[in-house]
Amino acid sequence: MLIGTTALPLQTIRRGKVRDVYAVDAETVLLVATDRVSAFDVVMRETIPDKGVVLTQLSAWWFEKLGGAVKHHMISADTAEILARVPELAPHADELSGRSMLCRRADIFPVECVIRGYLSGSAWKEYAQQGTLAGEKLKTGMRESDRFDAPVFSPATKAEEGHDENITIVRMNEVAGQAAVELEGLTRLVYEFGREIAADRGIIIADTKLEFGRALASDGEEEIILVDEVLTPDSSRFWPANRYVPGGPQPSFDKQPLRDYLDSERAAGRWDGNAPPPPLPPKVIVEMSARYRSIFEMLTGSSLSLVSI
Repeated sequence: MLIGTTALPLQTIRRGKVRDVYAVDAETVLLVATDRVSAFDVVMRETIPDKGVVLTQLSAWWFEKLGGAVKHHMISADTAEILARVPELAPHADELSGRSMLCRRADIFPVECVIRGYLSGSAWKEYAQQGTLAGEKLKTGMRESDRFDAPVFSPATKAEEGHDENITIVRMNEVAGQAAVELEGLTRLVYEFGREIAADRGIIIADTKLEFGRALASDGEEEIILVDEVLTPDSSRFWPANRYVPGGPQPSFDKQPLRDYLDSERAAGRWDGNAPPPPLPPKVIVEMSARYRSIFEMLTGSSLSLVSI
C-alpha cells in the first residue's frame, strides 16, 4: 500500500518531509513514515513503494542493535503491539502496518547532527569551490569521495521548509548550548558503531545525519536521546565497498538516482531547485524503491517481505 499522507484519530503534532507525528498521550507519540520522498529539501509529488516500511523497520533494527549504548525514543515498531496499546487505531491497521513506531516524547534540538567519513555531496561541492566545509578550512588536495583521516562533525540547521544549511561548531554551540559537546559525542558513537557493522556486510556509510532530543527519564530527570530515524537511506549515504574508487561520485544504495535526476533538470534549466519539483520519471521511482529494499536486506540479512510487522 502506497501512503502519501495519513489522517489518524489522534492529535497531529506535525507533518515533516516524510513522517507524520501524532500525540498518543503526555509521554508518547506515534511516528508514521509515509512513502513521501524529498531531495535538496524539496518534497516530491510522487511516492516510492516500500519506502516508509524500510525507513521504519531499518531504524527499529538499528535501535535494537544500539541497545543500551545510546538511549533512544523507540518503544515499539511492532504493529500488533502498537494497535494493542492504542486501540482506536485498529481501523487503520493496514495503513500503519510496518511503517509506524511508538516513541517517547522529546523536545527536539533544532540542529541536524551530521557526521562525514568521506568527502561527498554538499560537502564536496563546497570544498571544490572554496576548500572549506561550513566555512572552515579542510586540508588541501582532497578528491571527491576521499576518506577523511577522522570523521568530520558538521552540523546543520533544521528546516521544515526550504533548505538545511551547514553551520560551524561555534554556531552549533550557540544553538544547543551546553548539550553541544554531548550531541557531538553521541553522533560519533552512533556513526562508528554503524559503520563497523555495515563494513562487515560490505557497505561503506559515507556520512549520516542524526537528531536528538531531551526527554524525561524514569527518575524524572532529563536525558538526551536519539530520535526520528537512524542510519537509513534517507539519512545516510551507503556505498558498496567493493566498488569504492575515490576521485568521483560513488554508486550508492540511497536516493542518489533522485538527486542525479534533479541535478540534470537543474542543469538543463528546467528546475530552479525550489518547490514545486519536476515530475519524476517511472524509472527513477522503480530504481529508488529497489535500492531501499536492497540496503535493508543487505544490512539486516532479512527480506523485507518476511519482516514481522
